[in-house]
Amino acid sequence: MLHVISPDRVLEVIQGAFQPLDRPCQSIDLPAALGRVLGEDITAAEWVPDFDRATVDGYALRAADTFGCSDALPALLTCTGKIEMGRSPADPVAPGCCMAIPTGGMLPQGADAVQMVEYTEDYGDGTVGILKGIAPGGNLIFRGDDVRPGQLLFHRGRRLSPRDIGALAALGHTPVSVRSPLQVGVISTGDELLPPQRVPGPGQVRDVNGALLGAVAAQAGGTVLHYGIVPDREEELAAVLETAAAACDLVLLSGGTSVGERDAAVQVIARLGEILFHGVAMKPGKPTLLGRVADKPVFGLPGHPAAALITADLFVRPMMARLEGRRLVRYPVSARLAQGVEANHGRAQYTAVSLRQEDGVLLANPLWSKSGLIAALAGADGYFCVPQNCEGMHEGQEVLVTLLSGEA
Repeated sequence: MLHVISPDRVLEVIQGAFQPLDRPCQSIDLPAALGRVLGEDITAAEWVPDFDRATVDGYALRAADTFGCSDALPALLTCTGKIEMGRSPADPVAPGCCMAIPTGGMLPQGADAVQMVEYTEDYGDGTVGILKGIAPGGNLIFRGDDVRPGQLLFHRGRRLSPRDIGALAALGHTPVSVRSPLQVGVISTGDELLPPQRVPGPGQVRDVNGALLGAVAAQAGGTVLHYGIVPDREEELAAVLETAAAACDLVLLSGGTSVGERDAAVQVIARLGEILFHGVAMKPGKPTLLGRVADKPVFGLPGHPAAALITADLFVRPMMARLEGRRLVRYPVSARLAQGVEANHGRAQYTAVSLRQEDGVLLANPLWSKSGLIAALAGADGYFCVPQNCEGMHEGQEVLVTLLSGEA
């Protein structure tokens, strides 16, 4: 019989039982750093931008020369030249004068604002009419508005996003020091399983979880080592699990975690190491277990693919973040249920949904798929939780949807 714990308690066990790994670092070029975890704090060594620059196409001028002007009474300024991109202006802007400037151009000395071209008239004789006044600093980005020297930009342990790569490029911070990725071993168990390229016979099914869990781990930044399909025999599973635990930082094992006669994972993990918990008060995913072998975390995940996907998203991603010493940040979205959902199991129920916009409202459409099925779940955008001991949620009720892979 399973002695279940709550999903929240699972996350506490992950945080308490395992510490961040001291991963070696390597220097790599920025294009290859996406999704990698920083091995160092990043502190700016220069100004970004390094000069005052225009944010619009227009005219660099002294703001005081435009005060009180209008369409009916434009300020008449003498245009003394044009600022070229990538070059420093040769001359300053004197009172009563202006210079044409493109977006991103360097502000000349003497100017303190840029009026956009839409509010100007070029009279063709070197005179420009300014049709609308502008305050000092208007349409400008000043030196260091983005980053200043000595500013801490990123902490070590941050997983690099595309926007982070852009910021590092602006600083010229390349190559960048990142930690080597986690090695994640994936094992599928079951006498009925065949590799995906094989055609199943009577009573046989293709191994979905090997590819599925490997994809989850890879998307979370891990390097995946596949150990294939192992029959429901303890000695064979023990040999493969020992090999995987010796080579990997984390092992994901699917199938064999229930209480059936041929479910070998529990006995093997207990024999090689220890069981930290076996059973979670959730649906799907009740037989989920976490153990330790050779001081490495070993997840025993359900054999049913939909249950394996949800439990992996709920628990494997936080485990990987813990081992990498980073904080997992999720961004759930609020949506209204398109249909009511019943739940009276005494367990937290996780229901997959697809999302759609209708009349400006985000709707969550429950996907009615049993835990052994996967094709219906392929259309899922995320899932929401019906709390334990709640009898369900009604149509139109607001729910928080955790997006699959919606992390930072």
